[in-house]
Amino acid sequence: MGKPVLYSYWRSSCSWRVRIALNLKEIPYDIKAVSLIKGGGEQHCNEYREVNPMEQVPSLCIDGHTLIESLNIMHYLEETRPQRPLMPQDCFKRAKVREICEMIASGIQPLQNLIVLIYVGEEKKKEWSQHWITRGFRAIEKLLSTTAGKYCVGDEITLADCCLVPQVFNARRFHVDLRPFPIILRIDRELENHPAFRAAHPSSQPDCPPEVAK
Repeated sequence: MGKPVLYSYWRSSCSWRVRIALNLKEIPYDIKAVSLIKGGGEQHCNEYREVNPMEQVPSLCIDGHTLIESLNIMHYLEETRPQRPLMPQDCFKRAKVREICEMIASGIQPLQNLIVLIYVGEEKKKEWSQHWITRGFRAIEKLLSTTAGKYCVGDEITLADCCLVPQVFNARRFHVDLRPFPIILRIDRELENHPAFRAAHPSSQPDCPPEVAK
């Protein structure tokens, strides 16, 4: 069986989460780039709809299966490849990791999804994004004040960190004032030079526009 194939878009934070998890678990994979903007979005073409009926990225072809939805994919990787774990052993800590993941993946990120921003409109999208990211980060900062060690939950990297770092990038993209969130900023700084996170960064992706790539 060949290498897993990740359908990904360079700036998609959902794709980015999965890239980080694959890198942390040292799972070699190939990327099949899906442009969310070219020709109205390649995710809407008939061929890709067969891969992902939601017409979104990421999708992962692995072990002879096709999986969609980033949290689902990351949990599958954790369950099938428990080496280099990204979930704590302790049940309460595991619940806290899932809590942070859900807050980002359900409560913050979908509100900056491309289809939502197109609906909101060019004029209001920055203000809209700032409002929802700030609201979500306020809750996450409070939660991290009780769970964080070096990283989101304790001193080991978990799936929560895989979700947090891309969301901080999104916050900066929309010029969110991050000064009220010192724990979030500290964790982001802690991870920005980690090899698995650097390799997953949008600027390191094969479909990143040359003018953006570092």
